[in-house]
Amino acid sequence: MKRLKRVLFLCTGNSARSQMAEALLREIGEEEYQVYSAGTHPASEVNPFALEVLEEKGIDTTDLQPKLLQEFEGEIFDFVITVCDNAKQECPTFPGARRVDHWSLEDPAAFQGTYSETLTIFRETRDEIERRIRDFLLQGKTMDDSISSLRL
Repeated sequence: MKRLKRVLFLCTGNSARSQMAEALLREIGEEEYQVYSAGTHPASEVNPFALEVLEEKGIDTTDLQPKLLQEFEGEIFDFVITVCDNAKQECPTFPGARRVDHWSLEDPAAFQGTYSETLTIFRETRDEIERRIRDFLLQGKTMDDSISSLRL
């Protein structure tokens, strides 16, 4: 049985960017990943716009909820990815992480505008996160293929 790769997405509030990243990787990660998200100072709920733009893509949001980073301290992750600059600065070390990455993404929740304008910003953020996840998955397959060819 193949071991699932563990991924932790971090941001400050764990209400939008990291939640979208968690849900998107779960959806398109081909069941090869255990995916989590957390915040250094989590909000009380997931941003309704984040939920709406995920649901537009048919992604189940039932189990999404903000979580405190400390819940995961001491756990081993293959990948730790910060999705905001504040979380990068506050991120503790994860000694077992195979790789730590940073994706500098603007916070769509900070945008001030009409409902329609805000929804557009959240869609753009969702699409950017999806693009980065697809790149991440492609890099992972390339890395796994390289490791496999070395074993031959």
